[in-house]
Amino acid sequence: MSSRSIRASAASLILCLGAPPALAQGQTTTLPEVVITATRTEEDASRTGTAVTVLRAEQIQRSNPGSVVDVLRGVPGLDITENGGPGGSTAVRLRGANPGQTLVLIDGQRANDPGQASGEFNFAMLAPGLIERIEVLRGPQSALYGSDAIGGVINIITRKGSGPTRVTAEIQGGSFATASGGGTISGSRDGWSYAFSAFGARSEGFSRYGYRIPRITAVRPNLEADGYERIGGSARIGYDTGWGLTFDSALFYTNTRLDYDSAFGTFPDTASRGRQALLNGWTKAAYETADRRFAHSLTVFINDTDRRFIDVTYSAAPFTPANTNQSISDFFGRRIGAEYQGTARLDAFGTVVFGARHERESILTSSQVQLPVLMPLVPGQSASQVTNSVFGLWTLPVGDRLTVSLGGRVDRIVDGPQFATWRSTAAYQIPETGTTLRASAGTGGKAPTLFQRFDPTYGNAALQPETSFGWDAGIDQRIPGNLGSVSVTYFNNRIRNLIDFVFTPAPGGYLNVSRARIHGVEVAAAIHIVPRVLSFHAAYTHLDARNAASGLLLARRPPHSARLSMVWTPDDKWRIEPMLFLVSHRFSGNNQTSRLAPYARLDVRADYKLTRNVTLFARAENLFDVRYEEILNYGTAGRSVYAGLRGTW
Repeated sequence: MSSRSIRASAASLILCLGAPPALAQGQTTTLPEVVITATRTEEDASRTGTAVTVLRAEQIQRSNPGSVVDVLRGVPGLDITENGGPGGSTAVRLRGANPGQTLVLIDGQRANDPGQASGEFNFAMLAPGLIERIEVLRGPQSALYGSDAIGGVINIITRKGSGPTRVTAEIQGGSFATASGGGTISGSRDGWSYAFSAFGARSEGFSRYGYRIPRITAVRPNLEADGYERIGGSARIGYDTGWGLTFDSALFYTNTRLDYDSAFGTFPDTASRGRQALLNGWTKAAYETADRRFAHSLTVFINDTDRRFIDVTYSAAPFTPANTNQSISDFFGRRIGAEYQGTARLDAFGTVVFGARHERESILTSSQVQLPVLMPLVPGQSASQVTNSVFGLWTLPVGDRLTVSLGGRVDRIVDGPQFATWRSTAAYQIPETGTTLRASAGTGGKAPTLFQRFDPTYGNAALQPETSFGWDAGIDQRIPGNLGSVSVTYFNNRIRNLIDFVFTPAPGGYLNVSRARIHGVEVAAAIHIVPRVLSFHAAYTHLDARNAASGLLLARRPPHSARLSMVWTPDDKWRIEPMLFLVSHRFSGNNQTSRLAPYARLDVRADYKLTRNVTLFARAENLFDVRYEEILNYGTAGRSVYAGLRGTW
């Protein structure tokens, strides 16, 4: 597909499509969507003034069970790149911001990796079978959540039990010797709630370097496959005393083993391998008065990331130990702390959310050369920093139609920099026409990471936080007759003090040297052509993300991307959904280098209810076997087919 045809399709989408991101596929209800992340308390999404997308359990279930990437690709303003398919490092960019400028939460607790150089979260570590719901907020959110929330916030919410005991189980297999399975048991009784989930997946995969890239396979036809294995589990237990006091605890764990390639040098297809583990746990005590006017909560939390990479390169053939260079690199990051939050519901004077947070982040690294000669273990970085924060948000209804909010936060790193952020929103509802007008403006911040500040070779303790100012304005419109809804949002963001690696003077290091300017349009649509039988869904993003100094496009940000689908439910047993992904040209390298061609990929998913409790499902990905690259020289899957069974009792 030519870039001209993609631009034409995108232009048509802007003119005629839209949908509130919170509307699930195939859903015809007009009940308000309640979100938590936008205001840190339960609120009707249409009153938050925030561009928010909600991904529900049924959408996540239908995605690839080995990765959350597929379901996230349907979120406007969000772009994903994978280093050579499932299991490889997976970066998410919200509204063109860097991956480390998107804050990831698990059950409201920070999950970005403190042991990573840029502090980003690797979405390859997530197991979809453990997730109940995902809320995506777009635009600066640092006024509520602090560092990293320049592009937005992604809150991953794990399963929580309610009602009678419920058991779900799923198995699946398919291309590349892929197999997965898992299950959940959940429920509540006598004030107790519980949910326990376990999940596992494996795949022999394909070569991350060069797979199905003709210019590479013509020279290297025998590339080795790079697979992955992942296990994960979650547990969540709660107790309600019945007199306003509740207790909740949760634990989330995944462990991924993967193969990867060095992807450079004379022999880029290597036997490198790694392991990445994520642990996220928290305990919360909350009290709410009988009249629900005041609420208080105290949460203690821990977040660990443990990564090991065994890097392999070859100096010459044959690949004997004497010609092999092999080294081990270990990275361990930890975040631990406590947070207090209070909520005051003041009737006509609105709702005030306020709180304070104390957290300690630490990093520990080491390395060791194993081949061609075993060398002693070399300690790397051992550092920590403490951040203290206070925040507040006032949400005020002005009459029955207008809701406004104003919030702010101060984050102070002990013996380091301090930054303050603010945010304001407005939402105006016109119920007679089913219209909501919304706008938001605010600032974002990202503190320098432990690696950037304290690495013995490249660190710079004088680094200042990255800062941004962003605003957006949009309209959400329900279609008369409960036939769907449309949504269009314009956004604009300016980022300053970007931290970048500078190579001179040797050996190089991190400095605040860059600026970026970003703007674009997000469009989404859910149109019920024949209610409960046939519906059309679309998400489109136009993005212009540039280096403010040079005016050149930033790497790996496609100017146009879209996801189109039709959902056909001919009866109460069948559900069939073809999906078309469109991505325009983009550049894999900085300064508009390594241009990647546009592509269009067609997937098809189908569900069939065998019984009331058991569903047979299948999906075909890249049906026309399109060749494309998300990152230069990294392969993507060709035509592949998967099928499985899902049961609920």
